[in-house]
This record gives sequence, structure tokens and C-alpha cells, in this order.
Amino acid sequence: MVKLSVPKILLGLGLLVVLGYIASDLLISDDQYAYKLRQERKQKNEQFRSHRDSPLPEELHEKFDSLHYYPIDRAWRLTARLERLPAGDTLSLALTDGGADKYTRFARATFEWQGQPQTLTLLRRVSKTDSTLFVPFTDKTNGRGSYGGGRYLDVETPARRDREVVLDFNRTYNPYCAYGGNFACPMPPKENWLTVEVPVGEKSYKE
Repeated sequence: MVKLSVPKILLGLGLLVVLGYIASDLLISDDQYAYKLRQERKQKNEQFRSHRDSPLPEELHEKFDSLHYYPIDRAWRLTARLERLPAGDTLSLALTDGGADKYTRFARATFEWQGQPQTLTLLRRVSKTDSTLFVPFTDKTNGRGSYGGGRYLDVETPARRDREVVLDFNRTYNPYCAYGGNFACPMPPKENWLTVEVPVGEKSYKE
């Protein structure tokens, strides 16, 4: 019978401990991620219920309970390849009231889902100065679980040297037009029409 020396036994035990810590960190990280999302959604519900700028008609504030969401799926927090676009590359997004808003194409993000390549253009509103980029998009859940007119995603502006960008579709949200009222909402451009289902983020308000 082969006997293991004490150093080898300790080495093996140490490796198991390290692997255990790694697995534990991953589980905690996922729990923290989900917890933070749930807190964000709770705060949004409170804003919709009581805030004077709520997109809900005032008569619905007291009856409002909660927005509807797909289950949280960490797999939809994607890292996409980033391709910056030339400065001054602009487009006009049609609004639901017939008008239009001007945006600058900041970059193109590409990723693959279940073997299917997908592309999204990250936009910045010409008249806007905050640090986030705007990503209006459609996917195959629209009208079949999610809002028929498409949904939105906000993305932190990548650093100058970044070649990748995180797209967290669990934070996808509806335009104000999804809740009724007289709003003018940007419509997703054809270049942001995804060919797959994105079964995460906010669902249709009127299910």
C-alpha cells in the first residue's frame, strides 16, 4: 500500500480548501448580484407607486403592486466585444409620437448566444451629458411576454482602452410608453433587432 507523506496530504487538503473558497465566493457573488437586482426593483416599484414623476396614470398609483420580471439569469450578464465607431456618426431615432431624437453611435457590441452572433449599437443622445450609453433593442419575446415595442438597456461608458463591454440584460427595462399615458418613446433602430429571445429583465406591464 502506498503511503502519502504528510506534506502531500497537507498540499491536497490545502487545494481542497482553496477550491472550496472559490466555489463559496462564486455562490456569494451570485447571491449578492441577485439581491442587488431585487433591491433595485423594489426601489423602482416604490417610485412607480408614489413618485410624482411615475409614468403610471395617477389613478393607478394606489392599486399598483409591482412590475413584472423574468427570473434572474446570471448567464445573461454578457461580456461583448466592443468596436468603437467614428466620432460624429449620428442617426435619428423615430419617436412613438411621430417625432425624432438625434443620437450618436458610440460603439458596436457583438456577442454570441447559443451559436447565433448578435450585434447591438450603443448610442449616446446628442443633448445628453451623463456617463451612460443607451441601447434600445427588440428580441423574440416582444409581444409574447415582454413589451411589444421593444425594451431598453443602459450601459456604463467603457474606458478609452476597453475592448469589451458588459451587457447586463437582467437590467433591461420598458419604455414609459409601456405603461400608458402620453409619452414619446424612442423606437429601437433596425440595427438593434436581435434574432434571439432575451427571457430576462422586465416583462410587459399588462400581461
